[in-house]
Amino acid sequence: MTIQLNGATRLYFVVGHPIKQVKSPDGVTRELMAKGLNAIVPPADVHPDHFSNFIETSKAMLNVDGLIVTVPHKISALDCCNQVTERAKFIGAVNTIRRCPEGWEGDMLDGKGMVQAILEKGIQLEGKRAILAGAGGAGKAIAYELLISGVSELAIFDVDSNRQEQLVSHLSQLNLGKVVAHDNDPTGYDVIVNATPMGMNGDPSAAFQLEKMTSEMSVADVVTNPEHTPFVTHALSLGCTAVVGTEMFVKVRDLMVDFLLEHEGEKYDAA
Repeated sequence: MTIQLNGATRLYFVVGHPIKQVKSPDGVTRELMAKGLNAIVPPADVHPDHFSNFIETSKAMLNVDGLIVTVPHKISALDCCNQVTERAKFIGAVNTIRRCPEGWEGDMLDGKGMVQAILEKGIQLEGKRAILAGAGGAGKAIAYELLISGVSELAIFDVDSNRQEQLVSHLSQLNLGKVVAHDNDPTGYDVIVNATPMGMNGDPSAAFQLEKMTSEMSVADVVTNPEHTPFVTHALSLGCTAVVGTEMFVKVRDLMVDFLLEHEGEKYDAA
């Protein structure tokens, strides 16, 4: 499949700082091409000090149809949108932005992608007890979707106790499953989810007490490099069902493309 690059090419920037680690430019470009679009996803390394200006400048570039937002901009991107979905508003972050009549519209799809990957592995969530490490942007999104999916209890662990308590309080407003602050002991939980960078790029550490894990548990990890972090490697050695970060990434990628292109047919029909 050959990438087109001409005056009619549509742009969907992926913006972050740093940016060299992201996989979206190739994966999302190929998905857009597979759907028949003349479009590419170029990376944009934008310092936080200039992020809001970049968003406004992109809006003025009429061949830019959307943006994919990665660290550290997901939270600040919310305020740069003219409108956001109810999910993004509750989570307080955005990772995908598309054009709308008002300007930019944003959604947060990390959590939905993780839950889709979990369910596809045959891991049951409804009525189960889950524990999540990480109360940052990805952690908030995954926690929200776990509760929407019907877990009976969600424990939140974060080394920043203030951030941990704030997320527990915020999630409790959903009035869905029980939400509690917890340490990193997974004992008694059915689904164990890592939403921290621990284990990335050769880091030998893990967010949870691995010696407390058992074969009955199911695990999921957001880290994509390496695919098998110490957390996932240990879980697999026990016989646990495991979702790796690359499996989550595929689901998030597909959701981002669907969101970006949801109104494309209407646009072309109107033209």
